[in-house]
Amino acid sequence: MTLRIAVIGSGPAAFFAADHLMHRDGLDITVDILERLPVPYGLVRFGVAPDHQKIKSVIKGFAKTAAHERVRFFGNVDVGRTVKLADLQRHYHAVIFATGAQTDRHLGIPGEDLMGSHPATEFVAWYNGHPDFQHCTFDLSGKRVAVVGVGNVAVDIARVLCRTQAELAATDITDAALEAIMASGIEEVAMLGRRGPAEAAFTNPEVRELGELPGADIIVRADEVADEPLTPPDRTTAKKLEILREFAQRAPEGKPKRLAIRFCVSPEALIGDETGHVRAMRVMRNRLELKAGRIVAVPTGQVEEMPVDLVFRSVGYHGVAIADLPFDERSGTVPNHKGRVKGMVGCYVAGWIKRGPSGVIGTNKADASETVEAVCADAPTLPTPPAPDPAAALATLQAACGQLVTWQDWERLDAAEIAAGSPLGRPRVKVVRVADMLGSGAPSAP
Repeated sequence: MTLRIAVIGSGPAAFFAADHLMHRDGLDITVDILERLPVPYGLVRFGVAPDHQKIKSVIKGFAKTAAHERVRFFGNVDVGRTVKLADLQRHYHAVIFATGAQTDRHLGIPGEDLMGSHPATEFVAWYNGHPDFQHCTFDLSGKRVAVVGVGNVAVDIARVLCRTQAELAATDITDAALEAIMASGIEEVAMLGRRGPAEAAFTNPEVRELGELPGADIIVRADEVADEPLTPPDRTTAKKLEILREFAQRAPEGKPKRLAIRFCVSPEALIGDETGHVRAMRVMRNRLELKAGRIVAVPTGQVEEMPVDLVFRSVGYHGVAIADLPFDERSGTVPNHKGRVKGMVGCYVAGWIKRGPSGVIGTNKADASETVEAVCADAPTLPTPPAPDPAAALATLQAACGQLVTWQDWERLDAAEIAAGSPLGRPRVKVVRVADMLGSGAPSAP
Protein backbone atom coordinates (compact mmCIF):
# COMPACT_ATOMS: atom_id res chain seq x y z
CA MET A 1 0.00 0.00 0.00
CA THR A 2 1.19 3.50 -0.84
CA LEU A 3 0.79 5.92 2.05
CA ARG A 4 -0.46 9.24 0.64
CA ILE A 5 0.39 12.27 2.77
CA ALA A 6 -0.40 15.97 2.33
CA VAL A 7 1.89 18.54 3.95
CA ILE A 8 0.29 21.96 4.36
CA GLY A 9 2.78 24.81 4.10
CA SER A 10 6.19 25.00 2.46
CA GLY A 11 8.45 26.52 5.07
CA PRO A 12 11.27 24.73 6.90
CA ALA A 13 9.02 22.50 9.03
CA ALA A 14 7.09 21.38 5.95
CA PHE A 15 10.17 20.57 3.89
CA PHE A 16 11.91 18.82 6.79
CA ALA A 17 8.78 16.69 7.27
CA ALA A 18 8.67 15.81 3.58
CA ASP A 19 12.37 14.94 3.59
CA HIS A 20 12.00 12.69 6.65
CA LEU A 21 9.09 10.93 4.96
CA MET A 22 11.16 10.30 1.84
CA HIS A 23 13.85 8.62 3.92
CA ARG A 24 11.61 6.19 5.79
CA ASP A 25 12.50 2.56 5.21
CA GLY A 26 9.81 -0.09 4.92
CA LEU A 27 7.00 2.25 3.85
CA ASP A 28 5.95 3.34 0.36
CA ILE A 29 5.15 7.04 0.83
CA THR A 30 4.21 9.85 -1.53
CA VAL A 31 3.92 13.48 -0.44
CA ASP A 32 2.04 16.46 -1.85
CA ILE A 33 3.21 19.82 -0.46
CA LEU A 34 0.38 22.35 -0.60
CA GLU A 35 1.22 26.05 -0.28
CA ARG A 36 -1.21 28.99 -0.09
CA LEU A 37 1.07 31.31 -2.08
CA PRO A 38 2.43 30.61 -5.56
CA VAL A 39 6.00 30.58 -4.15
CA PRO A 40 7.62 28.20 -1.64
CA TYR A 41 9.89 28.45 1.40
CA GLY A 42 7.70 30.39 3.82
CA LEU A 43 9.78 31.97 6.59
CA VAL A 44 13.02 31.50 4.66
CA ARG A 45 11.79 33.70 1.81
CA PHE A 46 9.65 36.10 3.83
CA GLY A 47 11.19 36.10 7.31
CA VAL A 48 14.96 35.77 7.02
CA ALA A 49 16.53 39.22 6.73
CA PRO A 50 17.63 40.20 3.20
CA ASP A 51 21.19 40.87 4.38
CA HIS A 52 21.49 37.29 5.67
CA GLN A 53 21.67 35.43 2.37
CA LYS A 54 23.83 32.66 3.83
CA ILE A 55 20.97 31.54 6.07
CA LYS A 56 18.75 31.25 2.99
CA SER A 57 21.07 28.65 1.49
CA VAL A 58 19.01 26.03 3.32
CA ILE A 59 16.62 26.15 0.37
CA LYS A 60 19.12 24.14 -1.69
CA GLY A 61 18.24 21.10 0.39
CA PHE A 62 14.53 21.89 0.21
CA ALA A 63 14.74 22.06 -3.58
CA LYS A 64 16.24 18.57 -3.67
CA THR A 65 13.32 17.30 -1.60
CA ALA A 66 10.80 18.98 -3.90
CA ALA A 67 12.46 17.38 -6.93
CA HIS A 68 12.09 13.86 -5.49
CA GLU A 69 10.05 11.60 -7.74
CA ARG A 70 7.59 10.85 -4.93
CA VAL A 71 7.04 14.51 -3.98
CA ARG A 72 4.73 16.98 -5.69
CA PHE A 73 4.48 20.72 -4.96
CA PHE A 74 1.30 22.68 -5.59
CA GLY A 75 1.21 26.39 -4.91
CA ASN A 76 -1.82 28.70 -4.90
CA VAL A 77 -3.71 26.18 -2.74
CA ASP A 78 -5.49 27.83 0.19
CA VAL A 79 -6.27 24.98 2.58
CA GLY A 80 -9.09 25.93 4.92
CA ARG A 81 -10.73 28.25 2.40
CA THR A 82 -10.80 27.02 -1.17
CA VAL A 83 -9.80 23.51 -0.12
CA LYS A 84 -11.30 21.99 3.04
CA LEU A 85 -9.79 19.39 5.31
CA ALA A 86 -12.60 17.01 4.33
CA ASP A 87 -11.56 17.41 0.68
CA LEU A 88 -8.02 16.36 1.55
CA GLN A 89 -9.14 13.43 3.64
CA ARG A 90 -10.76 11.94 0.53
CA HIS A 91 -7.32 11.59 -1.04
CA TYR A 92 -4.72 11.33 1.71
CA HIS A 93 -4.11 8.94 4.59
CA ALA A 94 -2.61 11.72 6.68
CA VAL A 95 -2.43 15.50 6.63
CA ILE A 96 0.48 17.34 8.30
CA PHE A 97 -0.10 21.03 8.99
CA ALA A 98 3.11 23.08 9.06
CA THR A 99 1.65 26.56 8.74
CA GLY A 100 3.86 28.45 11.19
CA ALA A 101 2.85 31.42 13.34
CA GLN A 102 1.83 34.42 11.28
CA THR A 103 0.90 37.20 13.72
CA ASP A 104 2.52 39.18 16.55
CA ARG A 105 1.73 39.18 20.22
CA HIS A 106 0.31 42.45 21.55
CA LEU A 107 1.97 44.66 24.14
CA GLY A 108 -1.35 45.38 25.84
CA ILE A 109 -0.51 49.00 26.65
CA PRO A 110 -2.34 52.31 26.04
CA GLY A 111 -1.56 53.86 22.68
CA GLU A 112 -0.52 50.59 21.05
CA ASP A 113 -2.76 51.32 18.07
CA LEU A 114 -1.52 54.85 17.42
CA MET A 115 -0.32 55.66 13.93
CA GLY A 116 3.35 54.82 13.72
CA SER A 117 3.02 51.71 15.91
CA HIS A 118 3.32 48.47 13.95
CA PRO A 119 3.73 44.72 14.45
CA ALA A 120 7.22 43.56 13.57
CA THR A 121 5.82 40.81 11.35
CA GLU A 122 4.23 43.35 9.02
CA PHE A 123 7.44 45.31 8.54
CA VAL A 124 9.54 42.18 8.02
CA ALA A 125 7.04 40.75 5.53
CA TRP A 126 6.86 44.10 3.71
CA TYR A 127 10.59 44.54 3.17
CA ASN A 128 10.92 40.84 2.26
CA GLY A 129 8.29 41.07 -0.48
CA HIS A 130 5.39 39.06 1.00
CA PRO A 131 2.39 39.67 -1.29
CA ASP A 132 -0.04 40.05 1.62
CA PHE A 133 1.85 43.05 3.02
CA GLN A 134 2.85 45.15 0.01
CA HIS A 135 -0.05 47.52 0.71
CA CYS A 136 1.41 48.44 4.11
CA THR A 137 2.90 51.86 4.65
CA PHE A 138 5.51 52.89 7.22
CA ASP A 139 6.36 56.50 7.94
CA LEU A 140 10.15 56.44 8.11
CA SER A 141 10.55 60.22 8.05
CA GLY A 142 11.10 60.57 11.82
CA LYS A 143 14.44 60.52 13.60
CA ARG A 144 13.87 57.91 16.31
CA VAL A 145 12.67 54.32 16.09
CA ALA A 146 11.94 51.99 19.02
CA VAL A 147 11.93 48.23 18.53
CA VAL A 148 10.27 46.57 21.50
CA GLY A 149 11.97 43.23 22.01
CA VAL A 150 15.47 41.77 22.00
CA GLY A 151 15.01 38.61 19.96
CA ASN A 152 16.56 37.93 16.57
CA VAL A 153 13.60 39.46 14.72
CA ALA A 154 14.09 42.71 16.64
CA VAL A 155 17.80 42.56 15.82
CA ASP A 156 16.99 42.04 12.12
CA ILE A 157 14.77 45.12 12.01
CA ALA A 158 17.28 47.29 13.85
CA ARG A 159 20.13 46.12 11.64
CA VAL A 160 18.22 46.58 8.36
CA LEU A 161 17.26 50.13 9.38
CA CYS A 162 20.92 50.90 10.09
CA ARG A 163 22.41 49.41 6.95
CA THR A 164 23.96 51.69 4.33
CA GLN A 165 22.55 51.96 0.82
CA ALA A 166 25.48 50.01 -0.62
CA GLU A 167 24.86 47.16 1.83
CA LEU A 168 21.11 46.88 1.23
CA ALA A 169 21.39 47.36 -2.53
CA ALA A 170 23.29 44.06 -2.71
CA THR A 171 20.45 42.08 -1.10
CA ASP A 172 17.02 40.86 -2.20
CA ILE A 173 15.14 43.52 -0.20
CA THR A 174 12.29 44.95 -2.28
CA ASP A 175 12.92 48.09 -4.29
CA ALA A 176 10.13 49.89 -2.43
CA ALA A 177 11.66 49.07 0.96
CA LEU A 178 15.16 50.00 -0.18
CA GLU A 179 13.96 53.35 -1.47
CA ALA A 180 11.97 54.08 1.70
CA ILE A 181 14.78 53.17 4.11
CA MET A 182 17.37 55.16 2.17
CA ALA A 183 15.08 58.21 2.05
CA SER A 184 14.28 57.94 5.75
CA GLY A 185 15.15 60.51 8.39
CA ILE A 186 16.16 57.87 10.92
CA GLU A 187 19.09 58.83 13.15
CA GLU A 188 18.61 56.48 16.10
CA VAL A 189 17.19 52.99 16.58
CA ALA A 190 16.66 51.66 20.10
CA MET A 191 15.93 48.04 21.04
CA LEU A 192 14.17 47.59 24.38
CA GLY A 193 14.39 44.50 26.58
CA ARG A 194 12.08 43.91 29.54
CA ARG A 195 14.62 41.81 31.41
CA GLY A 196 18.39 41.84 31.58
CA PRO A 197 21.11 41.09 29.03
CA ALA A 198 21.49 37.50 30.22
CA GLU A 199 17.83 36.85 29.39
CA ALA A 200 17.91 38.49 25.94
CA ALA A 201 16.69 36.08 23.26
CA PHE A 202 19.03 37.19 20.49
CA THR A 203 21.88 34.86 19.60
CA ASN A 204 25.52 35.83 20.00
CA PRO A 205 26.33 36.02 16.26
CA GLU A 206 23.31 38.28 15.73
CA VAL A 207 24.20 40.75 18.49
CA ARG A 208 27.91 40.72 17.63
CA GLU A 209 27.00 41.81 14.09
CA LEU A 210 25.33 44.94 15.47
CA GLY A 211 28.72 46.15 16.64
CA GLU A 212 30.21 45.77 13.16
CA LEU A 213 27.84 48.00 11.19
CA PRO A 214 29.73 50.58 9.15
CA GLY A 215 26.82 53.02 9.27
CA ALA A 216 25.83 52.92 12.96
CA ASP A 217 27.50 53.35 16.33
CA ILE A 218 26.46 50.73 18.88
CA ILE A 219 25.31 52.20 22.21
CA VAL A 220 24.90 50.11 25.39
CA ARG A 221 24.54 51.62 28.87
CA ALA A 222 27.20 50.28 31.21
CA ASP A 223 24.81 50.31 34.18
CA GLU A 224 22.36 48.06 32.32
CA VAL A 225 24.89 45.31 31.66
CA ALA A 226 27.02 45.57 34.81
CA ASP A 227 25.09 43.29 37.17
CA GLU A 228 25.86 39.59 37.29
CA PRO A 229 23.00 37.22 36.32
CA LEU A 230 20.79 35.90 39.12
CA THR A 231 21.59 32.35 38.05
CA PRO A 232 25.01 31.06 36.96
CA PRO A 233 25.40 31.72 33.22
CA ASP A 234 26.32 28.99 30.78
CA ARG A 235 29.15 29.56 28.30
CA THR A 236 26.87 31.04 25.65
CA THR A 237 25.31 33.52 28.07
CA ALA A 238 28.70 34.46 29.49
CA LYS A 239 29.89 35.23 25.97
CA LYS A 240 26.79 37.31 25.32
CA LEU A 241 27.52 39.39 28.42
CA GLU A 242 31.11 39.80 27.33
CA ILE A 243 30.01 41.13 23.93
CA LEU A 244 27.54 43.60 25.44
CA ARG A 245 29.96 44.85 28.07
CA GLU A 246 32.55 45.46 25.39
CA PHE A 247 29.94 47.49 23.48
CA ALA A 248 29.30 49.55 26.62
CA GLN A 249 32.96 50.56 26.72
CA ARG A 250 32.99 51.92 23.18
CA ALA A 251 32.96 55.61 22.46
CA PRO A 252 30.75 56.73 19.55
CA GLU A 253 32.68 57.20 16.32
CA GLY A 254 30.31 59.70 14.75
CA LYS A 255 28.71 57.29 12.31
CA PRO A 256 25.48 58.43 10.58
CA LYS A 257 23.21 56.45 12.92
CA ARG A 258 23.10 55.26 16.52
CA LEU A 259 21.86 51.80 17.48
CA ALA A 260 21.06 51.53 21.18
CA ILE A 261 20.25 48.36 23.14
CA ARG A 262 18.43 48.95 26.43
CA PHE A 263 17.71 46.43 29.18
CA CYS A 264 15.32 46.23 32.15
CA VAL A 265 12.83 48.65 30.60
CA SER A 266 9.17 47.91 29.84
CA PRO A 267 6.87 50.06 27.69
CA GLU A 268 4.05 51.45 29.80
CA ALA A 269 2.28 53.53 27.16
CA LEU A 270 2.68 55.10 23.75
CA ILE A 271 1.91 58.81 23.70
CA GLY A 272 0.43 60.45 20.62
CA ASP A 273 0.48 63.93 19.18
CA GLU A 274 -2.51 65.99 18.07
CA THR A 275 -2.73 64.01 14.80
CA GLY A 276 -2.87 60.62 16.51
CA HIS A 277 0.70 59.70 15.60
CA VAL A 278 3.08 58.30 18.19
CA ARG A 279 5.53 60.90 19.53
CA ALA A 280 6.87 59.29 22.71
CA MET A 281 7.02 56.10 24.75
CA ARG A 282 6.73 55.95 28.52
CA VAL A 283 8.91 53.16 29.90
CA MET A 284 9.24 51.66 33.35
CA ARG A 285 12.61 50.72 34.77
CA ASN A 286 12.65 47.16 36.12
CA ARG A 287 14.72 45.18 38.56
CA LEU A 288 15.19 41.45 38.27
CA GLU A 289 14.09 38.95 40.90
CA LEU A 290 14.22 35.17 41.09
CA LYS A 291 10.75 33.77 41.81
CA ALA A 292 9.97 30.06 41.81
CA GLY A 293 13.05 29.42 39.72
CA ARG A 294 12.13 32.04 37.13
CA ILE A 295 13.76 35.41 36.54
CA VAL A 296 11.04 38.04 36.46
CA ALA A 297 11.06 41.78 35.80
CA VAL A 298 9.62 43.79 38.70
CA PRO A 299 8.68 47.47 38.16
CA THR A 300 10.74 49.90 40.21
CA GLY A 301 8.39 52.86 39.86
CA GLN A 302 11.07 54.81 37.96
CA VAL A 303 9.55 56.07 34.72
CA GLU A 304 11.20 57.78 31.79
CA GLU A 305 9.75 59.19 28.60
CA MET A 306 11.53 58.46 25.34
CA PRO A 307 10.82 60.53 22.23
CA VAL A 308 9.98 58.14 19.39
CA ASP A 309 8.52 58.60 15.93
CA LEU A 310 8.05 54.94 15.01
CA VAL A 311 7.53 51.77 17.05
CA PHE A 312 7.86 48.13 16.03
CA ARG A 313 6.43 45.56 18.43
CA SER A 314 8.57 42.41 18.40
CA VAL A 315 7.61 40.47 21.52
CA GLY A 316 6.87 37.13 19.92
CA TYR A 317 4.94 35.51 17.11
CA HIS A 318 1.53 33.91 17.56
CA GLY A 319 -0.17 31.15 15.62
CA VAL A 320 -3.44 31.50 13.73
CA ALA A 321 -6.32 29.03 14.03
CA ILE A 322 -6.67 26.50 11.22
CA ALA A 323 -10.13 25.67 9.90
CA ASP A 324 -11.56 22.41 11.27
CA LEU A 325 -8.71 21.89 13.77
CA PRO A 326 -8.77 22.55 17.51
CA PHE A 327 -6.79 25.63 18.59
CA ASP A 328 -5.35 26.89 21.85
CA GLU A 329 -5.68 30.68 21.66
CA ARG A 330 -3.39 31.26 24.61
CA SER A 331 -0.41 29.37 23.22
CA GLY A 332 -1.25 29.96 19.57
CA THR A 333 -0.84 26.27 18.79
CA VAL A 334 -2.93 23.28 17.75
CA PRO A 335 -3.28 20.94 20.77
CA ASN A 336 -1.22 17.85 20.01
CA HIS A 337 0.81 15.03 21.47
CA LYS A 338 4.14 14.55 19.71
CA GLY A 339 2.58 15.95 16.55
CA ARG A 340 -0.72 14.06 16.67
CA VAL A 341 -3.63 16.51 16.70
CA LYS A 342 -5.71 15.70 19.73
CA GLY A 343 -9.01 14.02 18.92
CA MET A 344 -8.40 13.83 15.17
CA VAL A 345 -7.22 10.66 13.46
CA GLY A 346 -4.87 11.24 10.54
CA CYS A 347 -4.17 14.90 11.37
CA TYR A 348 -0.73 16.05 12.48
CA VAL A 349 1.21 19.27 13.07
CA ALA A 350 4.86 20.28 12.78
CA GLY A 351 6.85 23.46 13.41
CA TRP A 352 5.62 26.59 15.17
CA ILE A 353 1.92 25.68 14.92
CA LYS A 354 2.88 22.55 16.87
CA ARG A 355 5.25 23.85 19.55
CA GLY A 356 4.97 27.64 19.41
CA PRO A 357 7.39 30.22 17.93
CA SER A 358 10.71 29.06 19.33
CA GLY A 359 14.09 28.00 18.02
CA VAL A 360 15.85 28.64 14.73
CA ILE A 361 15.35 27.10 11.28
CA GLY A 362 17.27 23.96 12.20
CA THR A 363 15.10 23.38 15.28
CA ASN A 364 12.31 22.38 12.94
CA LYS A 365 14.26 19.35 11.72
CA ALA A 366 14.00 17.37 14.96
CA ASP A 367 10.48 18.69 15.49
CA ALA A 368 9.40 17.41 12.07
CA SER A 369 11.14 14.09 12.70
CA GLU A 370 9.03 13.55 15.82
CA THR A 371 5.85 14.21 13.85
CA VAL A 372 6.91 11.87 11.04
CA GLU A 373 7.65 9.16 13.62
CA ALA A 374 4.06 9.51 14.81
CA VAL A 375 2.66 9.32 11.27
CA CYS A 376 4.64 6.21 10.44
CA ALA A 377 3.78 4.51 13.73
CA ASP A 378 0.10 5.17 13.01
CA ALA A 379 0.30 4.04 9.38
CA PRO A 380 -1.18 0.54 9.90
CA THR A 381 -4.30 2.00 11.52
CA LEU A 382 -4.88 5.07 9.37
CA PRO A 383 -8.18 4.93 7.46
CA THR A 384 -7.85 4.33 3.73
CA PRO A 385 -9.09 7.39 1.83
CA PRO A 386 -11.89 6.74 -0.68
CA ALA A 387 -9.97 8.25 -3.63
CA PRO A 388 -6.22 7.80 -3.02
CA ASP A 389 -5.20 8.03 -6.66
CA PRO A 390 -2.81 11.00 -7.20
CA ALA A 391 -4.77 12.04 -10.27
CA ALA A 392 -7.95 12.30 -8.19
CA ALA A 393 -6.22 14.60 -5.70
CA LEU A 394 -4.91 16.75 -8.52
CA ALA A 395 -8.39 17.03 -10.03
CA THR A 396 -9.83 18.16 -6.69
CA LEU A 397 -7.12 20.80 -6.24
CA GLN A 398 -7.54 22.10 -9.77
CA ALA A 399 -11.31 22.31 -9.45
CA ALA A 400 -11.07 24.20 -6.16
CA CYS A 401 -8.11 26.49 -6.89
CA GLY A 402 -8.12 27.08 -10.60
CA GLN A 403 -4.49 27.79 -11.49
CA LEU A 404 -2.09 25.52 -9.64
CA VAL A 405 1.62 26.31 -9.44
CA THR A 406 3.84 23.28 -9.90
CA TRP A 407 7.49 23.00 -8.90
CA GLN A 408 8.45 23.50 -12.54
CA ASP A 409 6.41 26.72 -12.59
CA TRP A 410 8.27 27.92 -9.48
CA GLU A 411 11.64 27.05 -11.04
CA ARG A 412 10.82 29.30 -14.00
CA LEU A 413 9.85 32.15 -11.68
CA ASP A 414 12.93 31.54 -9.56
CA ALA A 415 15.14 31.74 -12.64
CA ALA A 416 13.43 34.96 -13.74
CA GLU A 417 14.00 36.59 -10.33
CA ILE A 418 17.67 35.60 -10.31
CA ALA A 419 18.14 36.81 -13.88
CA ALA A 420 16.57 40.17 -12.98
CA GLY A 421 18.94 40.58 -10.04
CA SER A 422 22.15 39.49 -11.73
CA PRO A 423 22.97 42.71 -13.69
CA LEU A 424 22.30 44.71 -10.50
CA GLY A 425 24.66 42.63 -8.37
CA ARG A 426 21.72 41.30 -6.35
CA PRO A 427 20.81 37.67 -5.55
CA ARG A 428 17.37 38.20 -7.08
CA VAL A 429 14.63 40.76 -7.64
CA LYS A 430 11.53 39.33 -6.02
CA VAL A 431 8.14 39.23 -7.65
CA VAL A 432 5.83 40.65 -4.98
CA ARG A 433 2.33 40.39 -6.50
CA VAL A 434 0.40 37.14 -6.70
CA ALA A 435 -0.96 38.08 -10.15
CA ASP A 436 2.61 38.47 -11.42
CA MET A 437 3.65 35.21 -9.78
CA LEU A 438 0.85 33.48 -11.63
CA GLY A 439 1.64 35.29 -14.87
CA SER A 440 4.81 35.53 -16.89
CA GLY A 441 7.19 35.44 -13.96
CA ALA A 442 8.74 38.78 -14.90
CA PRO A 443 9.43 40.92 -11.81
CA SER A 444 7.58 44.22 -11.74
CA ALA A 445 7.73 47.22 -9.46
CA PRO A 446 5.56 46.93 -6.32
